[in-house]
Amino acid sequence: MLKTVVGLFDSRDQAEKAVSALRGRGFYEEISVLAADKSKAGDTERNRGTAGGSVASGVSTGGVLGGLAGLAMGAGALVIPGIGPILAAGPIAGLLSGAATGGIAGGLIDWGIPSERGRYYEGKVKEGKILASVRTDDTKIEDAARIMRENGAKDVETH
Repeated sequence: MLKTVVGLFDSRDQAEKAVSALRGRGFYEEISVLAADKSKAGDTERNRGTAGGSVASGVSTGGVLGGLAGLAMGAGALVIPGIGPILAAGPIAGLLSGAATGGIAGGLIDWGIPSERGRYYEGKVKEGKILASVRTDDTKIEDAARIMRENGAKDVETH
């Protein structure tokens, strides 16, 4: 039976290390990464008044796919109503493109994540956190969760 482990990262570097470690343990197509694309979100409170405008936040958060696109399959950009531009890599990209009206939470429900937790993760991505998930059989799910935690993931849950 397939299960999903989900975790949040504060930085691109943490997410990249986790994805690299997961690949080193044999996870490939199962890995998904999701981040708000701040480079297209317009001016944000964090960078108002700076010469770089939204580019500054795009480098830190929106650039997540720069390093991760080669690590996770199927990278793409989506616009989720109520959230804005999202960068997605891996199976979650297809899941969200089909469920754009339900947002991130709606897409995660299809993977067995309860709607309340899906809304929580959606809010965290909107705040600038990077969501990573691995969907795999239950014999490997604890290994994936451990690797994510060891690389700085917070709010790691298995469903």
